[in-house]
Amino acid sequence: MQIFTQLVFSGIALGMIYAVIAFGYQLTFATSDTLNFGQGDALMLGALVGLTLVGLGLNYWLMIPLVCVFGALQGALVERIGVRPAIKIKSEFGWIMSTIALGIIFKNVAENVWGRDDLRFPSPLPESPLHLLGANVLPMEILVVVGAVGMMLAVEVFNRKSIYGKAVVATFNDRDAAKLMGINTGLVITFSYALSSLSAAFAGVLIAPLTLTGATMGAVLGLKAFAVAIIGGLTSGMGIILGGIILGVAETTTGFYLSTGYKDVPGLVLLLIVLAVKPAGLFGKTAIKKV
Repeated sequence: MQIFTQLVFSGIALGMIYAVIAFGYQLTFATSDTLNFGQGDALMLGALVGLTLVGLGLNYWLMIPLVCVFGALQGALVERIGVRPAIKIKSEFGWIMSTIALGIIFKNVAENVWGRDDLRFPSPLPESPLHLLGANVLPMEILVVVGAVGMMLAVEVFNRKSIYGKAVVATFNDRDAAKLMGINTGLVITFSYALSSLSAAFAGVLIAPLTLTGATMGAVLGLKAFAVAIIGGLTSGMGIILGGIILGVAETTTGFYLSTGYKDVPGLVLLLIVLAVKPAGLFGKTAIKKV
């Protein structure tokens, strides 16, 4: 039982990282019906930029806002040169190929700047585990969960309380109607991409102390986060969180009880089942298009 509790705690921490990245997919889908398939690379760049700043002597906690600003600028760049032209010409696949291509470019740049070897990110918290419900939990794992939930709650409050957030919600509900009301929907879409990459960069500096940091770290995380977004539902914030936890716990328990070689199987099987039975996701709503 103690081992199972340990696996559940580790799975929740891993799942919340998936959820934060998947939350970025949801942000762009809500405003533009597009997805940034370079989310994993935004996470990778955030982690590497954070590692560089810490290496220069900057405190971990002061580094986080700078990485978030970097992530926002990177996301805005992706929207401006990769997504906006495709939206203008109404290309169904242009934004897919553009975001994938930019992700590959960012990965190649990272390999040339930071090298191909994985690097260790120093932990800002003690590395000795805490005892919780009979399991050993790293302080950094607790920070991951708190930080991930805090990030998503902050965005939710922003959307509900601020005038800019209400513009995002209006664009989500009906982009054409929002444009007629005087809302600059193009700027809203740029903002959603900036916020999407900001959340991924933030996730990068959260997970980096728990793993190795390198140019390839974002590829698998980005794909699994996309699976979480599909499983939970691209229109449901709570579904994103629950989908992340389901996938994270499934991976840790399968890796321990069966084999690490099979840890990716349960999540992918669940993804196939959801796509076959409920394509909008477990908690998502099927969109009704007006014709």
